Amino acid sequence: MSIGAVLARLRDDFPDITISKIRFLESEGLVTPERAPSGYRRFSEADCERLRFVLTAQRDRYLPLKVIKEQLDAIDKGEGGFGTGGTVALSTARGAVAPATDFGSRGGRVSREQLIERTGVDSAFVTELQRNGLLSAGPAGFFDEDAVRLVEAAAALASYGLETRHLRAFKVSADREAGLVAQIASPIAKGKGTGARDRAEELVREIAALSVTLHTQLVKAAVRDVLD
Repeated sequence: MSIGAVLARLRDDFPDITISKIRFLESEGLVTPERAPSGYRRFSEADCERLRFVLTAQRDRYLPLKVIKEQLDAIDKGEGGFGTGGTVALSTARGAVAPATDFGSRGGRVSREQLIERTGVDSAFVTELQRNGLLSAGPAGFFDEDAVRLVEAAAALASYGLETRHLRAFKVSADREAGLVAQIASPIAKGKGTGARDRAEELVREIAALSVTLHTQLVKAAVRDVLD
């Protein structure tokens, strides 16, 4: 397949995919299409499935490319219980990817009623989250998949006795971390050359993953000190 054909096949599942993005993933060693004598890229079914795996891992698990490449290498070697490389192994492995946090496309539109139904909370809880600045709807009044996950997490914390006003500390911390990340990534995103935005997004993904790890370890250490 040509790169345009691959783009057409992936676009339904990944609306934000571009030719530039595919070329960026190739430059990072995530996919290695053959080259025709004329120099044009020629993608196989396995290449296309490999791209699907990468894009799914980025979108649903927020994984940096370094980690994704390690997983692909393991699959190619037959490790991880998915068989040895190829389309079938990648398809099976991709099916094991558990939803987490989207980074690119934020998913379909979710009405307030659907949000309440899917998360099992009541309308008052959603209102409280909005009043405390933890949740916001789009211009048309719809939410997205991120909002569903946010409400689920907030509801789970509420079951432990944490009121929505207590969760504002998480929002303040997240805003501060986002500001630090933006200081690093914005100049790269505004840079010239093909793939500048892709490189910036990958940098944000890597920093965010490290940030989550650091935050988790700091919380664990602080709680351990309290318990001791």
